Amino acid sequence: MRGPTDLPQPIPYQGSKRLIAPEILRHFPAKINRLVEPFAGSAAISIAVSAQQRATRFWMNDAHPPLIELWRRIIEFPDELSGSYEALWQAQLGCEREFFNEVRARFNRTHDPADFLYLLARCVKAAIRYNSSGEFNNTPDNRRKGARPAEMRRRIEHASELLRGRTELTSSDYRDVLEKCEQRDLV
Repeated sequence: MRGPTDLPQPIPYQGSKRLIAPEILRHFPAKINRLVEPFAGSAAISIAVSAQQRATRFWMNDAHPPLIELWRRIIEFPDELSGSYEALWQAQLGCEREFFNEVRARFNRTHDPADFLYLLARCVKAAIRYNSSGEFNNTPDNRRKGARPAEMRRRIEHASELLRGRTELTSSDYRDVLEKCEQRDLV
Protein backbone atom coordinates (compact mmCIF):
# COMPACT_ATOMS: atom_id res chain seq x y z
CA MET A 1 0.00 0.00 0.00
CA ARG A 2 1.22 3.47 -0.83
CA GLY A 3 1.92 5.85 2.00
CA PRO A 4 0.09 9.20 2.25
CA THR A 5 3.06 11.13 0.91
CA ASP A 6 3.20 8.91 -2.21
CA LEU A 7 -0.32 9.82 -3.28
CA PRO A 8 -0.82 12.63 -5.79
CA GLN A 9 -1.96 15.88 -4.22
CA PRO A 10 -2.28 18.46 -6.97
CA ILE A 11 -4.11 20.96 -4.78
CA PRO A 12 -2.10 22.21 -1.84
CA TYR A 13 -4.81 22.83 0.70
CA GLN A 14 -4.85 23.89 4.32
CA GLY A 15 -6.60 21.23 6.36
CA SER A 16 -6.02 18.43 3.85
CA LYS A 17 -6.55 14.95 5.26
CA ARG A 18 -3.72 13.50 3.14
CA LEU A 19 -1.47 12.60 6.06
CA ILE A 20 -4.26 11.13 8.18
CA ALA A 21 -5.99 9.32 5.30
CA PRO A 22 -4.54 5.91 6.26
CA GLU A 23 -6.00 6.23 9.76
CA ILE A 24 -9.39 7.33 8.38
CA LEU A 25 -9.46 4.48 5.85
CA ARG A 26 -8.84 1.92 8.60
CA HIS A 27 -12.47 2.55 9.62
CA PHE A 28 -13.90 2.12 6.11
CA PRO A 29 -15.32 -1.10 4.70
CA ALA A 30 -13.05 -3.04 2.33
CA LYS A 31 -15.31 -2.32 -0.68
CA ILE A 32 -17.41 0.78 -1.24
CA ASN A 33 -20.01 1.29 -3.94
CA ARG A 34 -19.71 5.08 -4.01
CA LEU A 35 -17.65 7.35 -1.77
CA VAL A 36 -19.26 10.74 -1.21
CA GLU A 37 -17.16 13.68 -0.03
CA PRO A 38 -19.59 16.54 0.74
CA PHE A 39 -16.62 18.80 1.64
CA ALA A 40 -14.11 17.55 -0.93
CA GLY A 41 -11.42 20.20 -0.59
CA SER A 42 -8.19 18.52 -1.68
CA ALA A 43 -10.06 15.21 -2.18
CA ALA A 44 -7.43 13.42 -0.11
CA ILE A 45 -9.88 10.72 0.95
CA SER A 46 -11.18 10.06 -2.57
CA ILE A 47 -7.62 9.84 -3.87
CA ALA A 48 -6.58 7.44 -1.08
CA VAL A 49 -9.65 5.23 -1.55
CA SER A 50 -9.15 5.14 -5.31
CA ALA A 51 -5.45 4.30 -4.94
CA GLN A 52 -6.47 1.29 -2.83
CA GLN A 53 -9.19 0.36 -5.36
CA ARG A 54 -11.79 0.31 -2.61
CA ALA A 55 -14.59 2.20 -4.41
CA THR A 56 -16.11 1.97 -7.85
CA ARG A 57 -17.48 5.52 -7.96
CA PHE A 58 -16.89 8.87 -6.30
CA TRP A 59 -18.96 11.97 -5.68
CA MET A 60 -16.88 15.01 -4.83
CA ASN A 61 -18.74 18.10 -3.72
CA ASP A 62 -17.60 21.42 -2.36
CA ALA A 63 -19.62 24.58 -1.86
CA HIS A 64 -16.77 26.54 -3.49
CA PRO A 65 -17.43 26.48 -7.28
CA PRO A 66 -13.88 27.44 -8.38
CA LEU A 67 -12.52 24.47 -6.44
CA ILE A 68 -14.88 22.04 -8.13
CA GLU A 69 -14.07 23.54 -11.54
CA LEU A 70 -10.39 23.03 -10.76
CA TRP A 71 -11.11 19.38 -9.95
CA ARG A 72 -13.02 19.06 -13.22
CA ARG A 73 -9.95 20.27 -15.12
CA ILE A 74 -7.63 18.00 -13.15
CA ILE A 75 -9.76 14.94 -13.87
CA GLU A 76 -10.93 15.65 -17.42
CA PHE A 77 -8.18 17.84 -18.94
CA PRO A 78 -4.93 17.05 -17.11
CA ASP A 79 -2.59 17.90 -20.00
CA GLU A 80 -4.23 21.26 -20.65
CA LEU A 81 -4.19 22.23 -16.97
CA SER A 82 -0.58 21.09 -16.53
CA GLY A 83 0.48 23.16 -19.52
CA SER A 84 -1.33 26.24 -18.24
CA TYR A 85 0.22 25.85 -14.81
CA GLU A 86 3.68 25.50 -16.33
CA ALA A 87 3.20 28.67 -18.38
CA LEU A 88 2.15 30.57 -15.24
CA TRP A 89 5.01 29.15 -13.19
CA GLN A 90 7.57 30.11 -15.86
CA ALA A 91 6.07 33.59 -16.33
CA GLN A 92 6.48 34.41 -12.63
CA LEU A 93 10.26 33.97 -12.61
CA GLY A 94 12.04 37.17 -11.68
CA CYS A 95 8.86 39.04 -10.73
CA GLU A 96 7.13 36.57 -8.42
CA ARG A 97 5.28 39.02 -6.15
CA GLU A 98 4.01 41.27 -8.94
CA PHE A 99 3.00 38.30 -11.05
CA PHE A 100 1.09 36.71 -8.16
CA ASN A 101 -0.86 39.97 -7.74
CA GLU A 102 -1.68 40.05 -11.48
CA VAL A 103 -2.88 36.44 -11.45
CA ARG A 104 -4.91 37.06 -8.29
CA ALA A 105 -6.63 40.09 -9.87
CA ARG A 106 -7.39 38.10 -13.02
CA PHE A 107 -8.71 35.14 -11.00
CA ASN A 108 -11.05 37.47 -9.13
CA ARG A 109 -12.51 38.52 -12.50
CA THR A 110 -12.56 35.16 -14.31
CA HIS A 111 -12.22 32.31 -11.74
CA ASP A 112 -9.94 30.52 -14.20
CA PRO A 113 -8.96 27.10 -12.77
CA ALA A 114 -5.29 27.34 -13.84
CA ASP A 115 -4.99 30.71 -12.12
CA PHE A 116 -6.59 29.22 -9.02
CA LEU A 117 -4.13 26.30 -8.97
CA TYR A 118 -1.20 28.71 -9.31
CA LEU A 119 -2.52 30.88 -6.47
CA LEU A 120 -3.02 27.88 -4.20
CA ALA A 121 0.48 26.63 -4.97
CA ARG A 122 1.96 30.02 -4.09
CA CYS A 123 -0.19 31.53 -1.33
CA VAL A 124 0.61 31.63 2.36
CA LYS A 125 -0.27 28.35 4.10
CA ALA A 126 -2.10 27.12 0.97
CA ALA A 127 -5.18 28.78 2.45
CA ILE A 128 -8.16 30.06 0.53
CA ARG A 129 -9.04 33.49 1.88
CA TYR A 130 -11.63 35.90 0.52
CA ASN A 131 -12.50 39.44 1.51
CA SER A 132 -16.01 40.75 2.19
CA SER A 133 -16.39 41.54 -1.53
CA GLY A 134 -15.82 37.88 -2.41
CA GLU A 135 -12.33 38.40 -3.83
CA PHE A 136 -9.47 36.00 -3.22
CA ASN A 137 -7.10 38.04 -1.08
CA ASN A 138 -4.43 35.77 0.36
CA THR A 139 -0.86 36.89 -0.19
CA PRO A 140 2.02 34.97 -1.76
CA ASP A 141 4.42 32.95 0.29
CA ASN A 142 7.58 34.70 -0.81
CA ARG A 143 9.75 31.80 0.41
CA ARG A 144 8.63 29.50 -2.38
CA LYS A 145 7.48 29.56 -6.00
CA GLY A 146 5.01 26.69 -5.85
CA ALA A 147 5.47 23.14 -7.09
CA ARG A 148 7.77 22.89 -10.08
CA PRO A 149 5.86 22.23 -13.31
CA ALA A 150 7.10 18.65 -13.77
CA GLU A 151 6.08 17.74 -10.24
CA MET A 152 2.66 19.41 -10.60
CA ARG A 153 2.12 17.60 -13.91
CA ARG A 154 2.91 14.26 -12.22
CA ARG A 155 0.43 15.00 -9.43
CA ILE A 156 -2.30 16.14 -11.83
CA GLU A 157 -1.90 13.19 -14.18
CA HIS A 158 -1.90 10.64 -11.36
CA ALA A 159 -4.99 12.17 -9.71
CA SER A 160 -6.72 12.20 -13.08
CA GLU A 161 -5.90 8.51 -13.63
CA LEU A 162 -7.32 7.64 -10.23
CA LEU A 163 -10.61 9.56 -10.62
CA ARG A 164 -11.37 9.92 -14.36
CA GLY A 165 -14.51 8.27 -15.66
CA ARG A 166 -16.00 7.49 -12.26
CA THR A 167 -16.30 10.79 -10.42
CA GLU A 168 -19.30 13.08 -10.18
CA LEU A 169 -18.45 16.70 -9.34
CA THR A 170 -20.91 19.17 -7.82
CA SER A 171 -20.83 22.46 -6.02
CA SER A 172 -23.83 22.35 -3.71
CA ASP A 173 -24.74 22.81 -0.11
CA TYR A 174 -23.76 19.68 1.81
CA ARG A 175 -27.38 19.20 2.93
CA ASP A 176 -28.47 18.83 -0.70
CA VAL A 177 -25.74 16.23 -1.22
CA LEU A 178 -26.77 14.26 1.87
CA GLU A 179 -30.40 14.23 0.72
CA LYS A 180 -29.37 12.61 -2.57
CA CYS A 181 -27.12 9.95 -1.09
CA GLU A 182 -28.12 6.33 -1.53
CA GLN A 183 -28.14 3.57 1.06
CA ARG A 184 -24.98 1.92 -0.31
CA ASP A 185 -22.97 5.19 -0.33
CA LEU A 186 -20.26 5.89 2.20
CA VAL A 187 -20.27 9.54 3.22
